[in-house]
Amino acid sequence: MPCMFSNLRLLFSSSATASPFLSPLKLRLRRPSSSSVPPLPLAPLSSLRSRPLFTVFAAVEPRRRRRLRHSQDFARGRSRRTFADDPGRDKEALMEGAGFNRKRAEGRDRSDGSRKELQLKKRPKANPVSTISYVQILGTGMDTQDTSPSVLLFFDHQRFIFNAGEGLQRFCTEHKIKLSKIDHIFLSRVCSETSGGLPGLLLTLAGIGDEGMSVNIWGPSDLKYLVDAMKSFIPNAAMVHTKSFGPAPSSDAAAVPDLNQFADPIILVDDDVVKISAVLLWPEDSGQNNGVHSAMRPGDMSVVYVCELPELKGKFHPERAKEKGLKPGPEYRELQLGKSVFSKRLNIMVHPSDVMDPSIPGPVVLLVDCPTQSHLQRLSSLGSLNDYYAEFLGKETPKTVTCVIHLSPASIVSSPDYTNWMKRFGSAQHIIAGHEMKNIEIPILGSSSRIAARLNYLCPQLFPASGFWSLKQSCLSAPDSAHGTSLSCQSISAENLLKFTLRPRDKIGLDRYYIPNKMAHSNIIDELHTEIPEIVEAAQYIHHLWNGTGETGEERSLMQEEPWLSENKLPNCLENIRRDDLEIVLLGTGSSQPSKYRNVSSIYINLFAKGGLLLDCGEGTLGQMKRRFGVGGADDAVKGLICIWISHIHADHHSGLARILAQRRDLLKGVPHEPLLVIGPRQLKRYLEAYQRLEDLDMQFLDCRNTTEASLNVFEEASELSMNRPSPESSNSHDGLTNVTNRSSKNVADSTLFARGAPMQSFWKRPGSPPDISVAFPVLQNMKKMLKEAGLEALVSFPVVHCPQAYGVVLKASQRLNSDGKLIEGWKIVYSGDTRPCPELTEASRGATVLIHEATFEDSMVDEAIARNHSTTEEAIQVGAAAGVYRIILTHFSQRYPKIPVFDEAHMHKTCIAFDLMSINIADLPVLPRVLPYLKMLFRNEMIVDESDDARDSVSVAS
Repeated sequence: MPCMFSNLRLLFSSSATASPFLSPLKLRLRRPSSSSVPPLPLAPLSSLRSRPLFTVFAAVEPRRRRRLRHSQDFARGRSRRTFADDPGRDKEALMEGAGFNRKRAEGRDRSDGSRKELQLKKRPKANPVSTISYVQILGTGMDTQDTSPSVLLFFDHQRFIFNAGEGLQRFCTEHKIKLSKIDHIFLSRVCSETSGGLPGLLLTLAGIGDEGMSVNIWGPSDLKYLVDAMKSFIPNAAMVHTKSFGPAPSSDAAAVPDLNQFADPIILVDDDVVKISAVLLWPEDSGQNNGVHSAMRPGDMSVVYVCELPELKGKFHPERAKEKGLKPGPEYRELQLGKSVFSKRLNIMVHPSDVMDPSIPGPVVLLVDCPTQSHLQRLSSLGSLNDYYAEFLGKETPKTVTCVIHLSPASIVSSPDYTNWMKRFGSAQHIIAGHEMKNIEIPILGSSSRIAARLNYLCPQLFPASGFWSLKQSCLSAPDSAHGTSLSCQSISAENLLKFTLRPRDKIGLDRYYIPNKMAHSNIIDELHTEIPEIVEAAQYIHHLWNGTGETGEERSLMQEEPWLSENKLPNCLENIRRDDLEIVLLGTGSSQPSKYRNVSSIYINLFAKGGLLLDCGEGTLGQMKRRFGVGGADDAVKGLICIWISHIHADHHSGLARILAQRRDLLKGVPHEPLLVIGPRQLKRYLEAYQRLEDLDMQFLDCRNTTEASLNVFEEASELSMNRPSPESSNSHDGLTNVTNRSSKNVADSTLFARGAPMQSFWKRPGSPPDISVAFPVLQNMKKMLKEAGLEALVSFPVVHCPQAYGVVLKASQRLNSDGKLIEGWKIVYSGDTRPCPELTEASRGATVLIHEATFEDSMVDEAIARNHSTTEEAIQVGAAAGVYRIILTHFSQRYPKIPVFDEAHMHKTCIAFDLMSINIADLPVLPRVLPYLKMLFRNEMIVDESDDARDSVSVAS
């Protein structure tokens, strides 16, 4: 270890001439207060493996870099001063200096094409004889048990997907399934489990190319509730091709339609290669049941989809036609089309069966979603499926079912009634696609799992091992499989990417070739040792850091000479801090859309025994919680949530919300509990209210505007007023509250970045009207009680510059007593949400223990950051430096940086880069920045590429 810091000292003091092997990407180590220290040259990569460990962090040059457009700030004379350089500047000047896109912030920027007309993709006509066709299990949710798997029905020129749960888009990116080839999406039910990935998928398709794309979406009649909800944040043009079928749900029993009229299959698609029909399934106690009428509730309707491929015509024998007195030409063609022809020569009628071999029936695939026992009663009695049962003798040519894919829950599939129903399909292959415990050990996202294993090896303190149960453990608690030995029909458990080939006919049957193998952790680590031998020493050093033995006398001397390398002044709030006080879990650290290595935004604030909060909740948040804490541990965390706070209405920050709320509702069913508090912008309320017509989310909503500092001051004043009144039912009580609100109106409006006369006054449309605290008063009281029970002093929202009604948030812990009885300030966490640098954020971050700041773009892309109202890495660090923040965590990285973002080393002495599933305990904040060089070393051989290229490939327009 001493030689390590000798080399570090040598590196700092060396004035050696630059090597001809030097990278163009130089690591700049300098004091924050000085710009006179020149960049230090890097050692050539070829020499690093023989160097002591701590010099390795300079090795960040990849084998190949993507060319990036550099900013022309200096050529234009734009000032590069930091916030700390001139603290006297007023807020408006500071804001204009940082630069922002006013139209985008005010919601008037239409450069995203939200008004364009989106077209369906036109496909070439397919030959039903020669086309390749199969069904394939897309294993979304198989390893996390959080959402329904999707099923792909594939043809050469068409794709059909059944169910679009959370994670579908990320799954397709991982496995290079081109979303642009999808023509139709069918929902077996309309709920968060089957449709959670739909909003993100629609937005991605809408952004393809100059024209954008749309897709046909099919589902039972309550699909309209989902569409109405999504209209609050998805352009109408992206949803014009949604089509629902079946009886409309109603809470009025008198309005229940005659369900008998929906008993027959409903044909949805009928083209050259497939006919897809929907057979409706509803609970036996819904609608008309023995003369009793009951209401059809949203979510009651389920669907059995029947996919029938056309028959293959038998071989035509021209010699037979000639014997019947027919001549080649139109007469032959008519016979091949299945029409009879009159032979003038023999004066007879010639039928196709006279000259052709018998036709071969096309394969039939059923997709069955039977969610409850009540649905099963209806399923068992469906007359519309009689044609497909093996014992059916009512027609000359019964339709033989080739494959049945069961999306039903394991509790239903394993029931005797269901297994007896399955046997009615004779020799059909049954694929059980419900959640099977054995799939937990095989991650569906292999790329991110591999990165997670490497990070865990290097620094298990920040990257704990996956919370998934081992196969042995899961088998102990797993129920008997539905495909046990008692089942006589052919039945197997679904596995990720399992195929069943439908055409060509000679290859019909199961295909396991694409099923991924179990990832052996030891193999991943062996590869890492071979690729980066120094990683062993790095892991040992990090272990010493956490055990208090990582700082030698030589290192302490170095830190005295270069004090900016280590922030040794510990904030008072961290004195004698306990490890069970706070943990920050970065569930999603990417921007825009889920990608191969990074999920979209979500942060779990783990307060351990006191519960937890979610700051933003992008698609796949529930799945990420299960990857971090395990299936059971994640359920406990969801049950313990006390609040979900949403920064703004963009889908990558909230589209996982409904799934989390629905999961919590189900977990707490029958247990006394309060509705979960959801805090967000008012557009989010419109979405949630519309969505709750589809399924109960068991939550109460609070507008972010009611949680700003000015609004909370009004609330506190009103609370004191109500406490001082002898009778809460007094007729003057509400008047008093209203008077407090009115007296504070000017203060509320003028205290924001968006007040009248401020750079963004049009943000509120009516800037003079503050939020009505009297309406939110009961919810604010509940929030105050909830915060106190969780050991929190305050949750305060503040406006930021990104889009209309975008916010950041401050979480402040309550004061505590140390071992000497001294009162210590609680920690303070600030989350920026998406924003440009702005004075409100800087002020809110003053003295923060941790600032979690978005850093979407690298420093050379400041123009793009301004255009999209995001921040660069350097800008984020400057905000933290200006506010005197103890530690800065950078997150929300562009897809350009798939594994580790590009950043300058300046000011990184108090900063860390976030990765998915990174878990930062508050007790580990002092050593956090010292891990960064080793994280960079872990990715030193990785190419820096734009992962949006991968995403574009997965959605690329078909040629």
